[in-house]
Amino acid sequence: MPARSRTTEPLYRIKADLFKCLAHPHRIQVLEVLAAAGDEGASVARLLEVTGCEASQLSQHLAVLRRTGVVVSTRTGNAVEYWLAQPLVAELLVVARAFLLSSLHPGSDRLAAARELPALPGASPQAVLDAIARRA
Repeated sequence: MPARSRTTEPLYRIKADLFKCLAHPHRIQVLEVLAAAGDEGASVARLLEVTGCEASQLSQHLAVLRRTGVVVSTRTGNAVEYWLAQPLVAELLVVARAFLLSSLHPGSDRLAAARELPALPGASPQAVLDAIARRA
């Protein structure tokens, strides 16, 4: 296995920063709302409604997501709309949901709750799990 070099270390730091930015439930929830909204995006008002965050708290979460380049925004007057910066973010969320589903015990309340989460665009988490099972 190659040793970490000066050229690869910044790449691992960027990836670590991405995972750090995802390391909060409200930020994941914001990203899932934006993934489901697709090209329409979502207003700050909608994100406040869904997350139940205080405005200042949501603003901090959105700043983390913007700094990492995961979301983009536009301002029209006082209204701010947000979108995923890349469709790959939605795919990452699908894979993360598949991982969640595969780690929960069959018949558990958490598994039932996870299956009630809003749909994400693209392949379903179950389709991802089925594809992995077929390869095994």
